[in-house]
Amino acid sequence: MRKSAIGLIVVGAAASLALAGCSSDKTNDNSAPAGGATSSASTGGASPTATASGSSSSAAGAVDGKGAKVGIILPDTQSSNRWVSADPEALEANCKRVNLDCDIQNAGGSAAKQKTIAQQMAAGGVKVLMLVNLDAASGATILQEAKKNGVITIDYDRLTPGGGAALYVSFDNTKVGELQGKALTECPQVKGKSAVKYVDIDGAPTDNNATLFAQGYDSVLSKAPGWTRVGKQTGNWDATTAGRVFNSFIQKNPDLGAVMVANDTMAGAVITNLTNLKLNGKVAVSGQDASPAGLQQILAGNQCFTIYKPSSEEARPAVEAAAKLANGEIPATTQKIKDPKTGQDVPAILAEPVVITKENVATPINDGYTAKNQVCTGRYAALCTQAGVK
Repeated sequence: MRKSAIGLIVVGAAASLALAGCSSDKTNDNSAPAGGATSSASTGGASPTATASGSSSSAAGAVDGKGAKVGIILPDTQSSNRWVSADPEALEANCKRVNLDCDIQNAGGSAAKQKTIAQQMAAGGVKVLMLVNLDAASGATILQEAKKNGVITIDYDRLTPGGGAALYVSFDNTKVGELQGKALTECPQVKGKSAVKYVDIDGAPTDNNATLFAQGYDSVLSKAPGWTRVGKQTGNWDATTAGRVFNSFIQKNPDLGAVMVANDTMAGAVITNLTNLKLNGKVAVSGQDASPAGLQQILAGNQCFTIYKPSSEEARPAVEAAAKLANGEIPATTQKIKDPKTGQDVPAILAEPVVITKENVATPINDGYTAKNQVCTGRYAALCTQAGVK
């Protein structure tokens, strides 16, 4: 457990908090949790996944945030459905479970808005700020300003290079990419072929996760026998951009066998182009996020797989760590991640991702991560039943 490095951060941050007079005045006990988690990003109550996570934690109430104020800022509502419902719901449920007063907001894709929200949270007395940055530069500015105001900072899902967060909680994003690469080589459209031309459509270069995903799948595909990459470009986590990029690729290489797409949003645009060319289902297409649209494409046979990252597996340890940090305790960590800008080691807690194919496509739906009523509609209803959706 990496307690020494994070311990120094906690002690320093706690002293700054005391000097700044930012401590919360809430002192609720375990029998009356401060269920004050509010979310402008959430669309409803806790999902079954989030609730199950809370109830399965080791001894209910073992972690007590003592009503401390925590600010959580999510990035946008466009790049992934997880920021709209799955994560805010899981975060809210876990905040209630460990007795934290959480303010959960979404920046709506605006770095300026994200900075304003962070400043308002600091002024409101949050002890801990949990951030999913929109880009490294703006994220680092937000974290550094928060620390100057005596707020302890946590990078959630995305590492902020140069931000100096006390803790990083995410999935193992290099492994996400490795799983994507391996799964792509096993898609039925390409499995067993002696020669496969493929292209990469990467995530945004401003997102450190996108860099890690690419490192992962490139490490696998570059060694796959007979696989030849004929194009690589960013899709910028945007469907329109990804569609335009893929269109240029397919025009130059009409015999493409596979497309390594970093997430479901961009994969949808790729599949639209393939459908227009009557090639949907004939070219292996990857994805990530277990989004409603991504699962529908898997059910229809147009997308080979997606990567499922249960929000509860990220939200639970992040919120528990926030509760401990807010009260001067040292959360246990499992790894250290090197900040690519400063070279410093950042204590980290990393969860395990899951590959979702047609064989287990029901899993994220039955878990409550992806809403059944958003996937199993129209012609997909029968396909859901066949796939084992409850």
